[in-house]
Formats: sequence, structure tokens, C-alpha cells
Amino acid sequence: MNMNLGSSIPVPSVKELVSGKSFLEERVVPDRYLIPTTAANDYPTAAAPFSGDPVPVIDFTKLIDPHSQQTQLLKLHNACKNWGIFQLVGHGVSDELLKVMHRKSQEFFDMPAEEKIRYAQKPGSLEGYGQAFVISEDQNLEWCDMIFLKTIPTHIRKLEFWPQEHPHNFREALDTYSHDMRKTAVSIIGFIAMALGLDGKSFSEAFEGGNYDVRMNCYPPCPEPKRVIGISSHADISGITLLTDCGDIPGLQVLKDGEWVFVEPITNAIVVNIGIIMEVVSNGIYKAPYHRAAVNKQKDRFSIVNFCYPSKDFYIKPVEELINSDSLALYKSFTYDEYFQSFYERTNLSDDGVPFIDTLKI
Repeated sequence: MNMNLGSSIPVPSVKELVSGKSFLEERVVPDRYLIPTTAANDYPTAAAPFSGDPVPVIDFTKLIDPHSQQTQLLKLHNACKNWGIFQLVGHGVSDELLKVMHRKSQEFFDMPAEEKIRYAQKPGSLEGYGQAFVISEDQNLEWCDMIFLKTIPTHIRKLEFWPQEHPHNFREALDTYSHDMRKTAVSIIGFIAMALGLDGKSFSEAFEGGNYDVRMNCYPPCPEPKRVIGISSHADISGITLLTDCGDIPGLQVLKDGEWVFVEPITNAIVVNIGIIMEVVSNGIYKAPYHRAAVNKQKDRFSIVNFCYPSKDFYIKPVEELINSDSLALYKSFTYDEYFQSFYERTNLSDDGVPFIDTLKI
């Protein structure tokens, strides 16, 4: 089975667009990047107030401490159930490694266009430098450049897309970063399972042998930030997703109780969000939240996203422990390949307005 995430038509680099002479003189956003006026109306600015509580913060050191574990597990359960997203502190990934990887990511996007194009996506694959899921010439574009790389297991890496000489030590930094983020994912998924009352060890083992992808994002400044979108609203198809912001510029937004809420960056925190796989496994108790990315008027924003998947022998279905006469299974059962095939087929269709998660329901 072809496990590529579909094709993506080559499109201009946004970073090169904003540095071009005509754009600098006219400061006019090309029509293809403009979002509909109706969508722009519900686009919050960084100063927009939210009527509820802030995005939950989970302290990993309290999860591993027997004295505080039960209290923190309850907090984790509520975060996954009510938000589907939380910020993880005390996670053990070194501050220095995060700084190095953030720097390498920025250095990549700051390279000359002729350097970056060496790592451009090829037909039939999402891997490499470009944009994701562009399937038609008249499709609206996101205000974002990205490089997408498969990182773990190491034998599936396509090193022709991994910058080698510039930025210096990029490959070495990403290798270390990927393994450290997997370690964090394996640990936190175990605790997420425990918060559901399940066997954390079996979930940790499934993700220990799982697949991991990295997407690095560059959101250049835009003179009309409310008229473009960095990344459109979506829920991740992963088990869980780990994100780090390369700076302190708010951009990630999560849909909470009908409102778009900024996830305010916390230095060296990891943003964890539930993916659709875990929504299915939890039988809908935990939700894969809809989220998107806003852009800034003055500054570039960079982020690194780690998509974490279980091993390929993991059966994607509601776990039996959560099914009983009072709580029937809400979702169908899928093999790993069936699940992804279902998703890939939908990316090549016109948007029918039906969320992917709804196609998985019984």
C-alpha cells in the first residue's frame, strides 16, 4: 500500500513572495491567499478576550510523582475531555535541544530560495519543502511555508529531503530531537491511557514502535493578517500531536465552546493535542480538537509539529474496556492501513463538508 500523504502541486513560497520587490512596494495580498469575508469575521486578534479558562497546563513531574499522580491524572483527564489540548511542562526534553532545533528550523527557512528548492516536494508525496494538500490550481492557499519529514523509524527516512550542509548540523539536531520527542510521546500517551482508566503500558508500547513525522512551519508577516490563514481549521489524524513554538508570538488557535482561543506560548513547553486515532480509541470521551494558525502583521512565526502514530499492528477501534450496555461503540474498527487509506482518499475529493471523524462513526 502507498502510505504517502497524497500529492501536492508546487506553489510559490510565501516567504519569497513577501520579500519580493513588487510586494514590498504595493503590500497587496494576492487573491489566491485571501479567505472568504465570512471566515474573516470570526478571526480573533491576539488581544481578543476569551470568556473561559486558559488552555490547561500539565506538569509532567507531578504525573511521575506518586504523591501527586492521581490529582494530576484527573487534571489530565479533564484537559483531554474538555479541551483535547494542553501545554506540557517539566517534560524532560532539554531547553538547549529545543533552542537548537528552533534555531535550525528558522535557519532553514531563512536560506536563499535556490537552496531550499533542493529539498522541494516531488510528485506523489508530501515529504519535503512546499505546501500541504494543494490539489488544484484554483485552490486557496495558506500563508505558510513548510518542510515535512518522516523521522521514525529511521529506515523510512528519505534523506534527500533532509538539509545536509546548510543549516549546519541540521540532520544531527533533528535526529536527536525526534528521538527525544518520541520518548515524551511514549510517556504522555501512557498517562493519557491511565487517565481513561486503561493500561498505560500497552499504549506506551504501541507508540514506542510507532511512526513519527515532523512538520516545520514558517508563517511570514502579512500586511492583512485577518484576511489570510496560516493553516486552515482541522483536526489531526494522529494518535497525539506535539508542537513547540519557536518564540513567543501567539499563532495557534483551538476551537473551544464555539470560540477560537489562542494557545499562548509558554517558554519551552510542549503543546499536546489529541488526534483522531485517540478520539476513536477513547470512544469519543477524548476529543481531537479543531485548531488553526493565525499570522502576525510584523514578525515571522515558526513552529515545529511532531505527529505521533502507534505501530502498524495497532487496531484503531474503541477499546473494549470503555464499551458496555450504557456506552455502546460509536466508531467502526479499522486496521492501521484501512484508517489511513480512508483519510488519503478523502484528501483527493472535493470538500463535502463532512468532517473525517464523522465518516468513522457507526
